[in-house]
Amino acid sequence: MDARQLTALVVDDDIIVRMIYGKMLNRVGVKNQVVENGKEAIDIHCSGQSFDLIFMDKDMPVMNGIEATKELRSMGVDSMIVGVTAHSVDDARGQEFKKAGLDDCLEKPLTMAKLTSIIHKINNKNFTNV
Repeated sequence: MDARQLTALVVDDDIIVRMIYGKMLNRVGVKNQVVENGKEAIDIHCSGQSFDLIFMDKDMPVMNGIEATKELRSMGVDSMIVGVTAHSVDDARGQEFKKAGLDDCLEKPLTMAKLTSIIHKINNKNFTNV
């Protein structure tokens, strides 16, 4: 798996989740940053940074994942955005999250198998920073 040049942003209000995702991404060679909420994800993109992959939590204070995903898409962000939620991805709230502009939606916890699957999708679709 060639993930050396991929970059990822982890958006989650749980410090433990941010640490775990960061370590998992580091383990597969993906350069990553973490932020605590959707507003910080918007701000980091407004500062000129971009990412190949964004892991977006759904339920966060300040700005939730649905609002942040809609805003990022309206800004023209074409990164692969993967929603990660503790709720079923098939219930009404999960469907609302998907419709916000997600490329994929996973139930927590994120596992190495799920992560490598996402990386393969990015490599196969040739998602690149613009």
